Amino acid sequence: MKSETDAPRKVKRDTAPAAKTRGRPRSFDREIALERAMQVFWRQGYEATSLNDLTAAMGINPPSLYAAFGDKEHLFLAAVERYENSGRGPARCVLEEEPTARAAVDRMLKETAIELAKTSQPKGCMLITAATNCSASSAHIQAALAERRAEQKLRIKERIARGVSSGELPRGTDAGALADFYTTVLTGMSMQARDGATRKALLATAEAAMRAWPE
Repeated sequence: MKSETDAPRKVKRDTAPAAKTRGRPRSFDREIALERAMQVFWRQGYEATSLNDLTAAMGINPPSLYAAFGDKEHLFLAAVERYENSGRGPARCVLEEEPTARAAVDRMLKETAIELAKTSQPKGCMLITAATNCSASSAHIQAALAERRAEQKLRIKERIARGVSSGELPRGTDAGALADFYTTVLTGMSMQARDGATRKALLATAEAAMRAWPE
């Protein structure tokens, strides 16, 4: 009788408090914590960032991190989403806001150069630098970032293709090859920024790249 009555009491004591403390956290601002995690991943990369790095930067303990974001992988993907939505990567909207394909690509390159050179944030594009030098165990993270970069290239290609269709670019212009070229320029600018390139230098790269635009 003693063991039968003690068992339910022990289960209740072990599980009820845990569910309460590991539920959705209320003692910290989720968005602030995510911003801090994003900065760590952006600066150090996915694989080099430890759980201790994240909890220290976010100001929370591991149970709170898991309750709010899941595991490290889900937290990283949420941080990437925040990075893209905050406009700190190559701007999506400018490709649609400008009246011509040339103006859209030119603006995208120049705004990216300015963003990459900011001293108030880690250098380089998070979509490019966060998964470099990863081992095979992080191949799925590399694939997720590659997919996002491919989506960016596709948007550039589609905007250039519309320019070809409208007669802005010469008939027969290879929109895919031109999109590949400007995507490569963006990648190179990110690495230059990581190595300390100045805003002036990055803007000069953007201007030089636009001289390759078909006339």
